[in-house]
Amino acid sequence: MTEDRDRAGRTDAADDESLPDAFWSVARQMREAANESLAPWDITPAQLRALRVLRHHERLRLSELSDHLHIAARSATEVTDALESRGLVERRRDPGDRRATLVELTERGACVLDAIREARGTGAERVFGRLSQTDRAHLARILRKLRN
Repeated sequence: MTEDRDRAGRTDAADDESLPDAFWSVARQMREAANESLAPWDITPAQLRALRVLRHHERLRLSELSDHLHIAARSATEVTDALESRGLVERRRDPGDRRATLVELTERGACVLDAIREARGTGAERVFGRLSQTDRAHLARILRKLRN
């Protein structure tokens, strides 16, 4: 394994940091940037995930939403309650099953989601903007490989 050395042949002090430590440090930076980007809308990460899932699927039963979010049905109800109270989602009766309730994104919810996406892109740019285009491409390839 090669080490990055400066012109005098010294290794950078950051080289002593383990890969997992470096990864979690960057993940923490990303999480902080993401939370800062959500603050103006008073949206939690769980609520944001629910908005994204609803945009992708148009409308879902609460049980389906909880499945997509990998959370308990009660938690999906709480997330939906919070979003509905702010006019970001709407509940409707399922015409195919009167016992079931459907949840869908409102127009206001879609606008908020678009604004958050733009703000989050700016936050991510603060973190990834330090990388060259080549380094970004390599990192994206490596992250996809680790994810899969």
